[in-house]
Amino acid sequence: MLFEQNMGAYLSIDETAFSSGELYTIVTNKAAKGRKGALVAMIKGTQSDQLIDILKKIPRRLRIEVKEVTVDMAGSLNRVVDKCFPRASKVIDRFHVQQLAFDGVQEVRIKYRWEAMEEENQAIEEARKRNVAFHPEVLANGDTVKQLLARSRYLLFKHPRLWTRDQQQRAELLFTRYPVIQKAYQLSLRLGEVFRLSKTRQEAFKKLALWHADVENSGLASFKTLDKTIQQHYLGILNFFDNRSTNAAAESFNAKIKAFRNALRGVRDVEFFLYRLAKIYA
Repeated sequence: MLFEQNMGAYLSIDETAFSSGELYTIVTNKAAKGRKGALVAMIKGTQSDQLIDILKKIPRRLRIEVKEVTVDMAGSLNRVVDKCFPRASKVIDRFHVQQLAFDGVQEVRIKYRWEAMEEENQAIEEARKRNVAFHPEVLANGDTVKQLLARSRYLLFKHPRLWTRDQQQRAELLFTRYPVIQKAYQLSLRLGEVFRLSKTRQEAFKKLALWHADVENSGLASFKTLDKTIQQHYLGILNFFDNRSTNAAAESFNAKIKAFRNALRGVRDVEFFLYRLAKIYA
C-alpha cells in the first residue's frame, strides 16, 4: 500500500509483524505524529530490492524532497534509504544502538549463569555420591548464586539512579562476585551517555573514540563486535546529533498496530486488516 499524498520531509522506516511472524515494512511521516496521514507505505516483506521497486513508484519529485529518514542498522533498510531518498540524511536510531549494548551485557550475565548452573549440578551430583544433603551457598540478600544471576537481569537494563534498594544490594553482590559483568554494564552506560550528553556531532565523535579505546582494552567479545558495527554505521549514528531524531515515531506506530491486532485477537483476514489500517492512518 502506497499513500504518496502523505509524504513529508521527515520519515521513519521500520518493520513489524502481524501474525505468524510475517514481517511488513512500514514508512511513516513523523509530522502526522501517529494520527491520520501518518502512513506513507506498508509493504509485505523486508527484501531491499522489492522495497526499492515499490517505493520508487512514488514520484521522484516527492522522494527528493525528503530531508531525513530514521532507520535501524538493518542493511536492507539502509540500502532502501540510499536508493529511494537520495537527498535525505540517514539517521541511525540511537535506541537500536543502545539495545545492542544491553544485549552485550546480558550475554555476559547469561554466560556466567550457565556456568553457575553447571557448577551447582556438579555439586549436587558430588553430594549424592557422598550420600550427604546438598545446601547451596546463600548470599547476604537471600539469593543463591544461580538466583543472583537470574534476578539481576532487569537491573542491568536500568541506570543505577533508578534501582530500588533491593536492586542496589543485588548489584553490589553481583559486581563484587563478577567484575566482568560490571565492566560490561559500565560500558553500556557510557555509550548511553554519549547520546544523552553530547551536544554536537564533533563532541560525540570524540566520546565514541574514547569509548572505542575502552572497548579494545576490555576483552569483551560482544562489545568488540558492537564496536565494529558502530564503526560501519558511524556516519548515520553521528547524524543523530544534528536534530536528535529517533525512530520513536515508527515504534509508537508499531505499538498502535500491535494493540489493534491484540484487540482483534489476532489477524485472520490480512487484507481486511490492512484496509482498516489504511482508513484510520492513511
